[in-house]
Amino acid sequence: MAGGSLGGGLGSQRGELPLMADVNVTSLVDVMLVLLIVFMITAPMMQGGVDVELPRAEARPLSPKEGMVVTVNRDGRIFVDQTPVSYNDFRVTFRSLVATRKPSGVYLQADNRVPYGQVVRVLAIIRGAGVQNVGLVAQEEEAS
Repeated sequence: MAGGSLGGGLGSQRGELPLMADVNVTSLVDVMLVLLIVFMITAPMMQGGVDVELPRAEARPLSPKEGMVVTVNRDGRIFVDQTPVSYNDFRVTFRSLVATRKPSGVYLQADNRVPYGQVVRVLAIIRGAGVQNVGLVAQEEEAS
C-alpha cells in the first residue's frame, strides 16, 4: 500500500498538465491557401480547347455559350466538346449522344482551311440526328 501512495504522490508533485484535445489548424489553413493559389493559377492554362482558325464573317458571329460544340480542326478531325472522334464513330454515335444529353443547341465550328464538303457532311449528320438549332461559329471580320 505504501508503494501505491508513494507513486501517486510523485505524480502529483511533478505537476502533470491535463491533455488538450485541440487541433492546431494554422498549418492546415496555410497549406490549403497555397493549394488554392496554385489551382487558381493553373486552371486557366488547362482550358486550351481545340485549336482552330475560324473563318471571318461580316454578320454577327455566334460564340458557343451553352449546348454542344462540334469542331472540325484543320486536319479534318472531329471533336465533340473537345473529345476527338473519328468520322465513322461520329456518324454512328451522334444521334444517341444527342438523345442522352438533350442539348439546347449544337454549335459547329470548323477551321478556315477545312474543305467545304467535310463541313457539310458533319452538318448533315447533326441535322440528321434531329437537332433543329445549329449555330455556325465564326470570328468577327476585321474592319479595313
